[in-house]
Amino acid sequence: MEFRSEFWSIYRETLPILVVALGGGLFAGLVLEGMLESVERFPGLLVMVPVFLATRGNVYGALGGRISSGLHQGLLAPRFEWNDRLVNAVVASFINGIGISIVIGVISWGALAILGRPSAAFAELVGIMLIAGVLTSFVMIGGLLVLIFTGYKLGYDPDNLVGPIVTTLGDIFGMAFLFLSVAIIEVML
Repeated sequence: MEFRSEFWSIYRETLPILVVALGGGLFAGLVLEGMLESVERFPGLLVMVPVFLATRGNVYGALGGRISSGLHQGLLAPRFEWNDRLVNAVVASFINGIGISIVIGVISWGALAILGRPSAAFAELVGIMLIAGVLTSFVMIGGLLVLIFTGYKLGYDPDNLVGPIVTTLGDIFGMAFLFLSVAIIEVML
């Protein structure tokens, strides 16, 4: 394939999802602005937001890469069926996504304590991250699989889709579930 046609092919495949990603980022910002009152109630919450969103991209981007490679190599079919490779990748991502969420809460609380900054209680910060981590794991894995499989069936290269999909889903649902998890912790206390 010649350079120019390959360039335009990639551009045509990624532009629509990048426009959706822009909207997702704006939505995440609006949710964050709506959480400002909660920041006063749970000092340290803003410390966790960037790292939480970044780890969504890291953990589920790796899953998307595995799925994409499996599709290209013919090791995975673009449908939901029992496949040991797919199941192992999904389970590993689920455990990593929840585990790193707990670590974020623990390290954020510890860093704030070491620096002498105000912080919500240890259980509050870890609880917020645990709830948000579990909820985003389900949505990120399900959404990623549906969108990559659908895109692949429609002739799109999954390598062009993984990054924008993970970023968009992570921003939208990461912020939405952080907001929800803060509300849940507030009710429980």
